Amino acid sequence: MAQKITQLSVVIIAGNEASMILDCLGSAAFASEVILVAANSTDDTVKIAKSIRPDLIVTKTSDSYNKNFSKWRNLGSNLATKPWLFHLDADERFTPQLTKEISKLLTTPQTSTHFAVPRANFFLGTRVKHGGSYPDYVIRLFQKSVFHGHTGFLHEQPIVDGILGYLNNPLLHFTHRHLSSMVTKTISWTDMEAIKIFKTGHPPVVWWRFVRMMFTKLWERLIVGQFWRDGTIGFISSIFEAFDTFIIYARLYELQHSSNHENRTL
Repeated sequence: MAQKITQLSVVIIAGNEASMILDCLGSAAFASEVILVAANSTDDTVKIAKSIRPDLIVTKTSDSYNKNFSKWRNLGSNLATKPWLFHLDADERFTPQLTKEISKLLTTPQTSTHFAVPRANFFLGTRVKHGGSYPDYVIRLFQKSVFHGHTGFLHEQPIVDGILGYLNNPLLHFTHRHLSSMVTKTISWTDMEAIKIFKTGHPPVVWWRFVRMMFTKLWERLIVGQFWRDGTIGFISSIFEAFDTFIIYARLYELQHSSNHENRTL
C-alpha cells in the first residue's frame, strides 16, 4: 500500500452512489483523512464506504430541495483537520499521476494557496476532449488556513485568500454515464437555471428565442468548440446540450406565464 499523505483531507460528496463510491474511495486511499458527506443518500452508499474504509468520517444531511452543494461542501470542510483540503465528487477519480503530483506539491514550499485541477471528462463511458470539455478546470485543492468555505446555491464557488495555482494532471470525471441520468439531471437542475434567469427580469420568452438559444448552444459546442472531433459522442452531447437549453427556456416561459397570471388575478 502506498504511503498516505498525512497533510491532506479529502471531502467526498455523494448521494445515492452505491455503484460509484467503491472506486471513488479507492482512488482517494492515499489521503490520511477522508470525509464523506452523504447528501440525501438513501441507498447503501454509506454502508459500502464504511466497509472499505473503517476510519471514514461520515456526516449525513437531508435537504428538501436536494440542491445545495455549497452547504454539503462546507459540512465536510468543517470536519477536516489536516492543513490541506481536497474536494472530490463521487463520480470523480484521482489518477496515480495526480496523486504523485499532489504528494510532491504538499511536501515542497508553495507560493499558491489553492489550486485548480483539470478534469478529463467521460460522456457515456467515452473520453471527450473538445467542445469545452477539456481542460475543464475546477478549484479543488486548498490550504485550509486561508479557505473560508463555498458560496452559491447553483454553481458553488470557493472563498479563499492568496494565489491560485494550476495542477498538470487531471481528475477523471465520469459524468453523464447513461442517457437516463442525463435526462434526470436536466429535469432536476434546469428549474434552478430558469429561476436565476427569471430573477434578472429577462424579456418575455417568444418562439424565436428557443430557436436562437438552442442554435447558439449547438454552434458553440459542435462548431466553435469542435465537439464534432469527438465523433458520435460529440454530436450526442452537443444536441443534448441544445435540448437542455430548450428546457431551461421552456421553464422560464412557464415562470413568466405563471407570474403574469398571478399579477392579473391580484
